[in-house]
Amino acid sequence: MLLAYSNVIKQAHFNTEMSLSGLKVLIVFVLLPVYLCCVQARLAHVAAEAELKVPFADELPTRQAQLAALRNTEEFDVLVVGGGATGAGCALDAVTRNLKTALVERNDFSSGTSSRSTKLIHGGVRYLQKAIMQLDYEQYMMVKEALHERANLLEIAPHLSAPLPIMLPVYKWWQLPYYWAGIKMYDLVAGIQCLKSSYVLSKTKALELFPMLKKDKLVGAIVYYDGQHNDARMNLAIALTAARYGAVVANYTEVVHLLKTKDQQTGAEKVCGARCRDVITGQEFDVKAKCVINATGPFTDALRKMDNQKTQNICQPSAGVHIVIPGYYSPDNMGLLDPATSDGRVIFFLPWEKMTIAGTTDTPTNVTAHPIPGEDDINFILREVRNYLSPDVEVRRGDVLAAWSGIRPLVTDPSSKDTQSICRNHIVSISDSGLVTIAGGKWTTYRSMAEETLDAAVKALGLSAESCKTVGLMLEGAKGWTPTLYIRLVQDYGLENEVAQHLASTYGGKAFDVAKMAQVTGQRWPIVGKRLVSEFPYIEGEVLYAIKEYACTAIDVIARRTRLGFLNVQAADEALPRIVQIMGKELDWSQERMTAELEAAKKFLYHEMGYRSRSEQLTKTSEINLDYQEVIRYKKRFHKFDKESKGFITTVDVQQVLESINVHIDENSLHEILNEVDLNKNGQVEIDEFLQLMSAVKKGQVSDSRLAILMKTAEETLDKRGPVTVDRSGGGV
Repeated sequence: MLLAYSNVIKQAHFNTEMSLSGLKVLIVFVLLPVYLCCVQARLAHVAAEAELKVPFADELPTRQAQLAALRNTEEFDVLVVGGGATGAGCALDAVTRNLKTALVERNDFSSGTSSRSTKLIHGGVRYLQKAIMQLDYEQYMMVKEALHERANLLEIAPHLSAPLPIMLPVYKWWQLPYYWAGIKMYDLVAGIQCLKSSYVLSKTKALELFPMLKKDKLVGAIVYYDGQHNDARMNLAIALTAARYGAVVANYTEVVHLLKTKDQQTGAEKVCGARCRDVITGQEFDVKAKCVINATGPFTDALRKMDNQKTQNICQPSAGVHIVIPGYYSPDNMGLLDPATSDGRVIFFLPWEKMTIAGTTDTPTNVTAHPIPGEDDINFILREVRNYLSPDVEVRRGDVLAAWSGIRPLVTDPSSKDTQSICRNHIVSISDSGLVTIAGGKWTTYRSMAEETLDAAVKALGLSAESCKTVGLMLEGAKGWTPTLYIRLVQDYGLENEVAQHLASTYGGKAFDVAKMAQVTGQRWPIVGKRLVSEFPYIEGEVLYAIKEYACTAIDVIARRTRLGFLNVQAADEALPRIVQIMGKELDWSQERMTAELEAAKKFLYHEMGYRSRSEQLTKTSEINLDYQEVIRYKKRFHKFDKESKGFITTVDVQQVLESINVHIDENSLHEILNEVDLNKNGQVEIDEFLQLMSAVKKGQVSDSRLAILMKTAEETLDKRGPVTVDRSGGGV
């Protein structure tokens, strides 16, 4: 505590020396009360958690059991609509206040904005800058609240989150003290909840820690700390924790319309529940509740209009696009912040899951359940990345492994006189009929938003509830997690080290349950845990465990139970058949259902995860940008495979050449390799398609093309051998 406060003293930069007596006064009257408050709050939480009952500590109820509870419960105290971070947070807050709670989500938990964030748990450095420059107290309090929530979230889910140093490179001398003062103020506002003190780096040290950085005109850098998390898994952990404590939660359950009853005294209509539909089976049923909470993010207005068709829209949707590029673009444990892009927006460049995330853009958009990343946004991010990376690092369009768009639900306050003004924080409103709406805000503050929402609902609707208990309440997987837990997984189950680390950081204390479901490989090592794809640590046992976590579709597995779809669309595409096979067997799917699942998941990857943009790099132009010598060289390479001069090659042609150099690839893999380049999908690669591929590789539009690398390697091997002599000993013919 003294060390923490000494940082605050340094950060304040007092110019006068403090006397020893003055320091004692400071400790007695400032430090001690703060410390005691923190201790009392923590002790109060421990006592509250001990009193909480956990009805499903051992085994979660199945989705079918949850649906049955929705249908058969006479009346809930609270029905939350929306399974994002805020909705799940409201459900957890409500159930731990001893309120009979239900939550419905028309898609999957975290299927919307909450899984498509920048993966940061932050107070908002740029908001603090505005607060200081514009003397805006509201912005200041928003940052202060977010920093408090940042500390809490890192504590309650240590397996899913961790502090991350973020570098702010400085290219002008006058910016160094300016940015330094701002970042130090960020530390100061965090106070005792400051993760680690920020610091200044020389040019040499900055390049040592971030060697990819552009050297020219670099003055130095400032490093500050924020939190990073696995957003979809965090959202799921909140929902599962609510279910553990007795909340009835059901994904793929949409609200058809709101139920209302008339007040006998006033004749006014009051919301008393919702008509719901199981999206998977189509069955409809009523769910009665004393309070209905609208936590539907970008779809806030749609539910508000179910309550009152004449109500004004309050949601101002804004699209943010992120891209994923290979991990070698950034150090393993250092992010980068570009505070002033060419159009004034802020872009982050962050290591995540051994890859690199770059984004975000911020553009007005229409509300949709299936946002698509635009090529213009992807190229904008790539251009900005080139501005602050070394010229030695070629930033190629083909290195974009995945891309996604998330809709940020900015809102206007319906009670404000100026209805066009965007609310910087969040709003809680209650309609005349009693519909409670929570809208706006950001990921980091989901818990405090939920607390404020339940406080308002309890007061307005007269619910009998206890006080909020979610501060410090450990989320699913947090109990039993330690930084060395993965070692036990390796020792006890014979998992690969990388797989064990992944399971520990994804499931926390529940990782042992996943390990128990992993199949024996039959190999010397690893003993258990067959990977879905070779380059990622996701294993087949996770698919089975995902079903226990309410995964209903293959998309749920590749997008939210694992993050494969967000990390590499091609890898996810390759893993899909096996994922569908495992789920189909476990859930007794028909062949028709399995085919439909595969097609739906491929469509999701194609449209929403950037596969279309990736594949269009070959098809968007027929121009072949190769000089004469390059065309000659690539045609020569092609004809080493097309020995019969057919003008095209097939898997058979490639197989024959590979066998001649003792390389063996199974037929299915070869089909996949050629299919990436087979633009007209006729089962063969024509010479023009091959030249188009090589042109795209040259321009950086396509990278890591398996066919291009395979053919180059084969050609080099054949050329090294030289011509095979036909002479025989003894002069035979």
